[in-house]
Order: sequence, then structure tokens, then C-alpha cells
Amino acid sequence: MTLNKTLTLGLLLLLQACQNEADNSYTIAGSASSFDASAIEAAAQQIDETEFMQHVRTLASDEFEGRAPATEGGRKTVEYLEDAFKSLGLEPAFGDSYRQAVSLLELNITNNPALTLRYADGAVDTLAYKDNSVVFTSHNQAEVSLNESELVFVGYGVVAPEYGWNDYQGIDMTGKTAVILVNDPGYRKPEGELFKGLTMTYYGRWTYKYEEAARQGAAGAIIIHETGAAGYPWEVVSGSWSGAQYSLAGGNDDKASLKMEAWISEPAAQNLFAKNGMDYSALVERAGLGDFSPIAMSTHASTQMSLSSRTSDSFNVGAVIKGRESADENFIYTAHWDHLGVKEVGEGEDAIFNGAQDNATGTSALIELAQAYTALPQAPKRSILFLAVTAEESGLLGSQAYAENPAFAMAKTVAGINLDGMSTIGATDDIVVVGYGNSQMDDYLRDVAAEQGREVVPESTPEKGFFYRSDHFNLAKKGVPMLYAEAGDKVRDQPEGYGAEQAAKYVSERYHKASDEVHAQWDNGGIMQDLNAHFRIGVKISDSDNWPQWSDGNEFKAIREASLAP
Repeated sequence: MTLNKTLTLGLLLLLQACQNEADNSYTIAGSASSFDASAIEAAAQQIDETEFMQHVRTLASDEFEGRAPATEGGRKTVEYLEDAFKSLGLEPAFGDSYRQAVSLLELNITNNPALTLRYADGAVDTLAYKDNSVVFTSHNQAEVSLNESELVFVGYGVVAPEYGWNDYQGIDMTGKTAVILVNDPGYRKPEGELFKGLTMTYYGRWTYKYEEAARQGAAGAIIIHETGAAGYPWEVVSGSWSGAQYSLAGGNDDKASLKMEAWISEPAAQNLFAKNGMDYSALVERAGLGDFSPIAMSTHASTQMSLSSRTSDSFNVGAVIKGRESADENFIYTAHWDHLGVKEVGEGEDAIFNGAQDNATGTSALIELAQAYTALPQAPKRSILFLAVTAEESGLLGSQAYAENPAFAMAKTVAGINLDGMSTIGATDDIVVVGYGNSQMDDYLRDVAAEQGREVVPESTPEKGFFYRSDHFNLAKKGVPMLYAEAGDKVRDQPEGYGAEQAAKYVSERYHKASDEVHAQWDNGGIMQDLNAHFRIGVKISDSDNWPQWSDGNEFKAIREASLAP
């Protein structure tokens, strides 16, 4: 599909009308830009669909081997991005280099460790690796074992004083293994009676659950997978948690972390509960009550893991257009370049996890946005940073490393937009904000979306916690208002329900699978809409003196206000 010429013409006419009304300036939330509407539109026209797809096809090709960090495919990706930014004339973000080294500890399970469950009557279940269980450890040792660790069901595994909630109340977890439900207590109370209702909080993320279990002194933690509550099928767990796993080198403390981090399938969990004389469904319901208490299970878990390790450097790749007035302030665009690499699979199966949509789309979008900015008559008042980060799939590690050691101070990073897994189902009448209502970035989006004839809407599945699952989260934690938005479900010239059906199909058939490749039905209409909108939002903010704010009550508002205090 080519760029929608009708849409482009309509935008041009509307922008020209705004130009005339504003006396040759493009008015931005009370702050006038130095660029007239025709200059902005001419620059936006440089976002080229054909070039975009060339980048996508290259980055998602078998030659790039799934773009895993610290691999040959990862090296090729870094060089490709560096060359692309150089060719556009952008300046390096990190002194005289486009690269920011991110030192990673890579751990590999070299055996196929089963999870063994021994019941009170002596019976034993062996949960096969990847079939019904996935076990891992962050301990950097050649052999790590969990031996006869008593299981304790701790509900959602949440300690949240602000909600008056403690799933570990009254239990000493030393040496024990926590059995934990995925998501948070609000998931099954969508009316908002608990936590934020259907909208997942950080307490629902698997990363939090392992961290809290470790703080409680547990030896291990087992998260029960449920497709609805997790937001993805079991195959995503088995694919993502097998093979190389990464953490930031120097960030591991064996004494402070779990010996075993595990997932088990829902059928395996139901069997475990039944053999303990427990009703799984009833206990899930009970875990959502404020007076829940941990329940010791008459079952012990064991596993034996063999590991290899290495420390290696991967790289964030960053390029800058320096601002003409306030060069120390910046607007940031982020996208992760990595995917899952090459996996061990069955004979005859595709072993390369190409990551075309996730996230060759967002990475290619960075290049196209950079090209649009170079077509402006002059640089905006503030700097623009284009940052392609590594190791997102391993726990948002590249963006974490950048947030801790940024090219621009976080207090000088005015706002930003994250690009991840962009929609390939066509132009839409809506654009979805992940984390809707978090900040004034929604208002900027609403203005430009209206000009496209699109409505800004909340995500339809807030229970999946997407706000905590991509790189904008690490910048938000530093107080930077970040927008994460993409084409929605109301696909133009398609029947009602088509968009939701295609989104579900992507999750079930391609997300984190080898089948995430460029496919015959790929339609870039929504991506072109999004990039046009994201470009104009960036221009509005970077060529102004405005500072977008977090909404009242948002957990990041106080962080931003403190960072800006004199």
C-alpha cells in the first residue's frame, strides 16, 4: 500500500488553513512554532513507505538472524543503524560515537531442566521443560539447584501498602517457593473495586513478582500462566524464557535473588492444586479478597539447572539533531532494535525469530522520522534524539542503561514517543494510547489525530499491562512524560471487528514466534498515519517552550516535579 494521497492532501489543506489563521505560524498549545505549515508538511512527506519497508525487510531478514544482542545479527543491526543515521547527517549522541555500550551478562541453560513436584503421599510429577514448565535462574554459577523447597500459594504475590495489601502477611518464606498468580488483584474486579480495576498496575508484572518473592526471602517463585491474565499464550513464555537470558552486568547479586524463577502452565497448576486437595478456581477467587493469607501446600519442588555464562557488550544506537536555541533540552524517540535471535527448535522448524513487526517496524520508523526532521528548513529550538535500544526483550535493559546514563539529563528530556510493534493492518479511524490519561501527551496526540480524522481511544486490554512492557517505562520512571500510541482497531474499509480479530491473530500466531515475518497481508496505512502524527507532535514540542505534564494522581508526576525544582 502506498501513502494515502487523499489523507495527505487533506492534511496539507488543513495545515495551510491553520497557517493562514495563525499569521504564518503553526500554533502549538499556546506556543507558536517558527515553522509554517507548508514546511512541516513538506518535511512529513519525507516519511516514505517504500524506504520504510526496505529497512524492515533488511532488519527482519534471515541474514540478521533475529537481531539478538551480542550476536552476529546484533552486530549487523548496530552497524546498519549507525550507517543510516550517518547517511542522514545526524550527529552522534554519545560524544563522538553513535554507540552506547550496554554490558550484558548472558546466561544460558545448557540442559533441559524439568520441574519436579513431590506430593505428601510420595507421588511425583515431572513437568517437562518448555512443555508445562520453564525454569531459570539469575545466579551466575555453573550449577544451580532447588532441592525439596516447600510450596506456598501467595495469591498474586503483592505487597502494596498504599492499597492495604500484603499477600505475604504472616509467612516466613525462607527457603520456600512462592506459587503466584499472574496479573494483579484488580484483574478479576474490572469495575475498579481493587487496585486500578482491569488496568494492570506494576504489581501485575512478572518482574515485580520475582523481585518481591526475593525480598521476602524465598528460594524460588513459580508464576502460573493464564493466557487471558498474562496477555499472551504459553508459547510466548516457553519461547521467551528458553535460550539466552540477559541482565545488566554487575547488577546481579546471587544472595539477593531467587535460586529459581519459573513459570508453569495453567493445566499443570490445576493438577498441582487438585493433588493438594485444593480447588484452583475457588482459591483464585479467594486471592482477590483483601483478607487473603498465604497457604502452605503439601508439595515440594526441585530442579537442577546447568548454565554457561559470558559477559558481552551490546549497544544502544543514538543520533541527534542539535537544537538551535536550547540544545541541552531534548525530545526523544525510542524503539528497540533487538529480537529473540535463533532458537533451538524441532527438526524442520524455522529457528530464526525474525521480529519483523516486533520491532523492525519501530526501528525502521526511527530512521524515517529522522529523515523527516532533516527536511525541515532549520533545526527545532530543542534537540531531537533518536534512540534505538538493545535488550528490550530481555527486560528493557538497553533503555534502563540509557536512563541511568543518558546523553541528555532526564530533567532536560522534555518528553518523548516510543515505537514498538507497529500496526500492519491498515489505516484506521482511531489511534490507541497505551497508558491513556497518564499525561498531557494525550492532548498533543488528540490535536494531530483530529486533523487526520482519527479518534484517540484507550487501549482495549489494559489488563495486559503494556505500559510496563516497553522502553518508555524506564524513562517514565525518571519522570519523562512518554507517549506510546499506535493505530487502533477501527480499520478503514473493513467490517467492524476486523481490527480486533487481526490483533488477536497476531498475538496467537506471530508474537514472539518465528512466524513474525513480513507477510502477504501487510498494510502500512496505519503506520504511515502514526508516523505523520508522531513527527508533528515532536515538532510541536521541540520547537516550543512547553513542558508536557503528567496528570494529577499519576505515580510519575512527583518525580518530574522534583527533577524540575530549582
